[in-house]
Amino acid sequence: MSKFVNSKININMPKINNLSKASIRALEQTTEALHTEVKSDQVMPFKEGYLSGEKTNPDYSEAKKGKSDINTEGPYARRLYFHPEYNFNRSEHKNAKGKWYEDYISGIKKKYCSEVFAKIYKKEARL
Repeated sequence: MSKFVNSKININMPKINNLSKASIRALEQTTEALHTEVKSDQVMPFKEGYLSGEKTNPDYSEAKKGKSDINTEGPYARRLYFHPEYNFNRSEHKNAKGKWYEDYISGIKKKYCSEVFAKIYKKEARL
């Protein structure tokens, strides 16, 4: 014996749009929070301040696609990042090292971005 069930689904498009916009804002703010955290942790090499200052900037141009970046420009940025064996001067930044994002990717701070995003998203989406 089979039974039939009817259901009706109402999609609240304004709410879905609000949640989508909140996720974009949360992504942008999370990227900025990571940028600030890396600076305050003093993990980027520092000589004159260009690398951790004006040469490093968040890029939100693809935030609507769910992607954001923190770009560091300069001919020496790649060399410094991928060579942690260098003897970095720690007189200005006490934690200076190569691969300065690794703690946030797979190290002791790997939950930082997801936790910050969740907190900001809840606030932005008013959940």
